[in-house]
Amino acid sequence: MTQQNSNKRKNEDNHSSASTPRELKRATTVDYIYNDQESSNGRLKPLNGFVTPLLTDLYQITMAYSLWKNNRHEVSTVFDLYFRKSPFGGEFTIFGGLEEVVRFVSDFRYTPDQLQHIRTMLPTCDQGFIDYLSKLDSSEVTIHAIKEGSVVFPRIPLVRIEGPMIICQLLETTLLCLINFASLVATNAARHRLAVGKDKVMLEFGLRRAQGPDGGMSASRYSYLGGADGTSNVMANYFFGIPIKGTHAHSFVTSYNSVEDLKDKTIVDTQGKKHDLLELALSFRKELGYEMSSMSELVAFVAYARSFPTGFLALVDTYDTLNSGVLNFLCVALALDRLGYKGLGIRLDSGDLSYLSKASRKLFKQVGEKYQLDYFEKFTIVASNDLNEPTIAALNRQGHEIDTFAIGTNLVTCQAQPALGCVYKLVELDGSPRIKLSQEANKITLPGRKDCYRLIGSEGHPLVDLLVHVGSDEKENQQQIPKPGEKVLCLHPFEEQKRVYVTPVKVEKLHHIVFQNGELVNPLPTLEETRSFCLSELSRVREDHLRSSNPTPYKVSVSKNLYDTLHKLWLESVPVKEMK
Repeated sequence: MTQQNSNKRKNEDNHSSASTPRELKRATTVDYIYNDQESSNGRLKPLNGFVTPLLTDLYQITMAYSLWKNNRHEVSTVFDLYFRKSPFGGEFTIFGGLEEVVRFVSDFRYTPDQLQHIRTMLPTCDQGFIDYLSKLDSSEVTIHAIKEGSVVFPRIPLVRIEGPMIICQLLETTLLCLINFASLVATNAARHRLAVGKDKVMLEFGLRRAQGPDGGMSASRYSYLGGADGTSNVMANYFFGIPIKGTHAHSFVTSYNSVEDLKDKTIVDTQGKKHDLLELALSFRKELGYEMSSMSELVAFVAYARSFPTGFLALVDTYDTLNSGVLNFLCVALALDRLGYKGLGIRLDSGDLSYLSKASRKLFKQVGEKYQLDYFEKFTIVASNDLNEPTIAALNRQGHEIDTFAIGTNLVTCQAQPALGCVYKLVELDGSPRIKLSQEANKITLPGRKDCYRLIGSEGHPLVDLLVHVGSDEKENQQQIPKPGEKVLCLHPFEEQKRVYVTPVKVEKLHHIVFQNGELVNPLPTLEETRSFCLSELSRVREDHLRSSNPTPYKVSVSKNLYDTLHKLWLESVPVKEMK
């Protein structure tokens, strides 16, 4: 942003009315999305300009005022952010959103304009509170987190926030917003990736169906993290570097009515000579006996091939897939071959995708053999048409010849389950473990500061995630850490009869400090690195934990010391009834 624009914006902010909504400004790349990794003072900044301390619920600010008013704002606290149940009826989740959490916490500051808005919302609060907020930052916050892209399971804290109660409380809503959808979409993408298979291409085509621009950008980003190979979203390609893919729409085909609509039928071959591409395609059409195909569709395909002779992939179901679309594609592909180019393939967007893909492949093979063009049999077949996990599973059972799955609505909107349900709970206050009870056992919090260790078995698969209480006694903490080759007791937190001894061949600590003293501890990985890590982690998990139907539950256990702490606090917190 130039100094002139910066001053102009500052003047506009200073003159905005505190009692009426701010006038909406025209969004630009600079105003709305930060292009720089850091601000001018060296702090990381959120990628989305909406992510500020005001992206929160009102009660976070009213609680903050009460904490300040009652001199409780500096009390030391620990909060856990976790989910209780994996989404989509599965047994695993992919952790997404950590980079944005770190960026937000690093940049946490209230601007004068934001403070004025808080004053407007809380007109009776003391000016001292506003003055306090004007100096509030994240320098006393410590974040322990699991690595982004990890395969994670219920009850395991994804992030642990430590610091003064007021700032930790003010972070809650924003952190939940940044992690819930990111992890949900990444998990949905991973599940579709598993359904499609390693040898197929999976593309995210959902921008037009996404919940607004923010939903669309987040969906593209975290779909890629979870295993998509590319996106149709140009902005996601521009901003995140996600590989971009696309074809054309039905409207492009129907916009051509006759040969007269094609003003220039020529194309330059790979040797620099000009040819009439339509005439050449028509000659193959006659030679193959395909003259029943739609002439207007053929004209449209020629127009598209003229524009992209090295990237010709045609949408073939505008009129009749097998009796027109595929035939016209083959005519144009043969014409391109004569000129030194190779067509890419077709996209199917309706009908019986199993049957149509196999029938199309058969036609490719027949024409390829007739003209001795081996690569014709290997033309790419892309399928779209509202794909989801069940339809992909059905296609796999039926058999198909699809190479690429373009998934839109069901991927980006997470239609099968629209929310993950992460929660943010206080687990330690001023050094003492805290517990929240419930009539439902799975809603009882696991008290105190905890680290998680993943116990790896002899075949290289994770066996158990073990939560260990971290107290003030460092020697005792060290004794609680599981070690390779040593038997460790793993307990269910609420059902005492469920326990198992595990002797791991390898132990992995999942929680690491990522933010401390106002600074990032280690450089942030790239999106590509996080995606590669995610796919690698998925490959280690046993297939029965990953399957879409009736997966085997993954064990999340607690150590003996955490079990004892939990049940001691549980008994102490439940009042004893009297009967007379």
